[in-house]
Amino acid sequence: MAQRIGGFRRKTRYKLKKNVRERGKVSIRNYFQKFNIGDSVTFVPEPAIQKGMFFPRFQGKTGIVMGTQGACYKVHITDGSLVKEILVHPVHLRRK
Repeated sequence: MAQRIGGFRRKTRYKLKKNVRERGKVSIRNYFQKFNIGDSVTFVPEPAIQKGMFFPRFQGKTGIVMGTQGACYKVHITDGSLVKEILVHPVHLRRK
């Protein structure tokens, strides 16, 4: 099997690019936002922070918060017919 060259940010020049008006410092409000178990959230990447970022395939997906692990949240999403659990930092989540 061929080995992949590069990480998961490879070939994402436009996908992980911010709008011109959103550039600059990261909002502390978004960085420290809290979610409750059962909340519906959408994956929106914050390109300036790599910690706790999800794989770009899940960008725009909606899931349900199932718990916490450290500073991150466990989010269940459906990928086709599979239910997947993804660890995501709160800066990359938005309320649905």
